[in-house]
Amino acid sequence: MRITTRYFDDNFVQSLMGVIHETGHAMYEQGLPREWRGQPVGTALSAGTHESQSLLMEMQACRSVEFIQFLTPIAQKIFLGHESVDPAWSVDNLHRLYTKVEKSYIRVDADEVTYPLHVILRFEIEKDLIEGSAEVRDLPEMWNTKMQQYLSLSTTGNFADGCLQDVHWPSALFGYFPTYSIGAMTAAQFFSAAKAQVPEILEEIRKGNFVPLLSWLRKNIHSKGKFLSFDELLTSATGEPLNVEYFKRHLQERYLGPLG
Repeated sequence: MRITTRYFDDNFVQSLMGVIHETGHAMYEQGLPREWRGQPVGTALSAGTHESQSLLMEMQACRSVEFIQFLTPIAQKIFLGHESVDPAWSVDNLHRLYTKVEKSYIRVDADEVTYPLHVILRFEIEKDLIEGSAEVRDLPEMWNTKMQQYLSLSTTGNFADGCLQDVHWPSALFGYFPTYSIGAMTAAQFFSAAKAQVPEILEEIRKGNFVPLLSWLRKNIHSKGKFLSFDELLTSATGEPLNVEYFKRHLQERYLGPLG
């Protein structure tokens, strides 16, 4: 499987998470049923399902404290040459960096709390364009208005950080943006079910062992290809169709603390 990513020489956090995200996509493709290859039923179920697999690895599994505990000594050895007690390189600080919430202009750099706002903005603009209530010439002004409404940021005169930042519309990928939020919600539901059914998953991730999690995904998601509908797949794996409460609970517990 070929994956693409991007690197920053001043921020390994973004680069590593980009690799993990794309690896989630690749593992899904690798796990599709070999006996159904070449047939429609042997392909990935949907864009939303695909994004759920990348976001499950990136946001659910690899921003967990357990993964950061595994990562920290490795990162210290790579970047410092040795393990360190420097507070900047502590598990706590790296976890804070991986779960930092901050308003930003660029969708692909957004944290998982503000990311849905970037999706909503684009969906609403797409809807107006398709319905004919807005024209392409209106995009910069519409974008700026919604950025100020949702994120209190202005993109006046800043097209690069505004309506020209994505490849989707020039590529005619209208309607794709919501799959990122559908994927995030689905990932939270899948990961919750996986942890309930295989309680050792997080402890094994702490050791750098992803076999229990990947085995669960292979059995319940990847191997199904397109054999089941989206709701059938979710119900088969988690016991119910898509339920946004799992995603809300995930955000609340990660960023506000355990729920009572």
